[in-house]
Amino acid sequence: MNNSKLFALDLKTEEILISDSSKGSNKIDFIERIGRKENEILYNAVVTLTSITNAPNFDIAIFKAMDKVCQIIYNKHKESLEIR
Repeated sequence: MNNSKLFALDLKTEEILISDSSKGSNKIDFIERIGRKENEILYNAVVTLTSITNAPNFDIAIFKAMDKVCQIIYNKHKESLEIR
């Protein structure tokens, strides 16, 4: 099965909560928290993703596109940590 990362915001701590879930599963596994200062671009992308979900005229195609952007930014973030 293919896994998808799930993104949520903790506005109090200005952190992104990253979780993982297998497609078709209800099980969600927490991965990590990333602070806004640690990756400002990812934080802003998740803010945008969240605002899309709260829009009165929600568009699933736009949501999926922004989720893919968040996935890519997160994967680049992880790659950059591995290089260090």
